[in-house]
Amino acid sequence: MKKSSTTLLVFGMYLIGMGSGLVFIPNTVFGVLGLPATDEVWPRVVGALALVLAFYYISAARADLRPFAKMTVPARIGVFVIFTAFVFAGLVGPVMIMLGAVDLLGALWTGSALKAEA
Repeated sequence: MKKSSTTLLVFGMYLIGMGSGLVFIPNTVFGVLGLPATDEVWPRVVGALALVLAFYYISAARADLRPFAKMTVPARIGVFVIFTAFVFAGLVGPVMIMLGAVDLLGALWTGSALKAEA
């Protein structure tokens, strides 16, 4: 497995954890993140989407799909930018920057691995 694929695999595992948490115990995840509890279904929907993304990331890692790895870098940087914009717009608390930072760090790791492989 290439180093860039390893970064995708690790990020896919993170998505499994976050997605499963949001599907099965959303208010526990919210509590850890300092967010208010909810009875709405949207956290579970987001969790299911995270699990679908995890499948894509892990499948791409197992197949050493370099083009997929390249596409994830700007997308995950974009998640950080958008989450940060939500904080500055007053829509959410600063914890969202921390969540976005996971995407940013993963993107930088993947980008670095791709450069090393080139």
